[in-house]
Amino acid sequence: MATSAASPSPLALPARVAVVGAGAIGGLIGARLARQADTRLSVWARGATLHSLRREGFRLTDPDGRQWSARPAAVGSPDELGPQDLILLTVKATALADIARDIGPLMAGHTRVLSLLNGVPWWFGPSLPALAACPPRSVDPQGLLLQRWPLERVIGGVVHASAACPSPGEVLHRGGLGLVIGDPRQADPVDPAVGAAAALLARAGLEVTVSAHIQRDLWFKLWGNLTVNPVSALTRATADRILDDPLVRDFCSAAMREAAEAGARIGCPIEQTPEERHAVTRRLGAFRTSMLQDLEAGRPLELDAIVHAVREIAAAVGVATPQVDALHGLTRLLAASRG
Repeated sequence: MATSAASPSPLALPARVAVVGAGAIGGLIGARLARQADTRLSVWARGATLHSLRREGFRLTDPDGRQWSARPAAVGSPDELGPQDLILLTVKATALADIARDIGPLMAGHTRVLSLLNGVPWWFGPSLPALAACPPRSVDPQGLLLQRWPLERVIGGVVHASAACPSPGEVLHRGGLGLVIGDPRQADPVDPAVGAAAALLARAGLEVTVSAHIQRDLWFKLWGNLTVNPVSALTRATADRILDDPLVRDFCSAAMREAAEAGARIGCPIEQTPEERHAVTRRLGAFRTSMLQDLEAGRPLELDAIVHAVREIAAAVGVATPQVDALHGLTRLLAASRG
């Protein structure tokens, strides 16, 4: 992906920062931000996560086994916080509609929202000329998310880190601290708010890159997750077993080629072959995907953002996707059968 290294913004860094979604990634980033003395880090959480954060804060174990904690302000309602400079959205895509409905008290005229979601986010289609007239409705059926967070409010983000949340407030960091962010409007020069967010996150120890075309970075990551995530839910298999089966691997490759063709037509070309991507994923070993973890925990699956939106985008630009269609149908039926 065409990227340029982040550099500190001449503007003041965001001082009031809220994390919305205190799971694995939200916890990893939030715990690091909470250790910055001049950052007023707050977390909007609910249920067991809220109680755990109030009692013990974040408890993080790094890849070397070192453990440390951080105690952000944890609230159960945005009414308790007021307007923020920067909001980190790290929730599941399935929770976005409820979040958008209630998040108003955190928003002010200057507030920016850093979207760190799996799959296709609400702002993706409207930000691309090829899709502006027909954005995928599966991720924003009524256009409510775009109304709440229009493009000028959004900073797009792609996470390249592996973490798990074994229990509320507990974060197991397995590796990687990469974070790519960018203005979905592809503004030139780069919006100072993007540079300020990048500087804040870099100071917290994240390996931040500012991208001139965040849509390409997002599509590339989605292209790698499109198949292994739902196939793992269907088979209950870890990624290594999926890729070690030649028939399953060939099916994944065929679906990825469909997505790559769609990407080329929307201005997000893929510069790897499926086989090259499989080799990268295989080196990560026997990991359980986020969708498999959601299935086992009885949580909703992010099928709309990871699979259905790809089908919609491909259809909008005239790309047939029989393999992606089959994958969506099978996994949708699995989700329905599991309630």
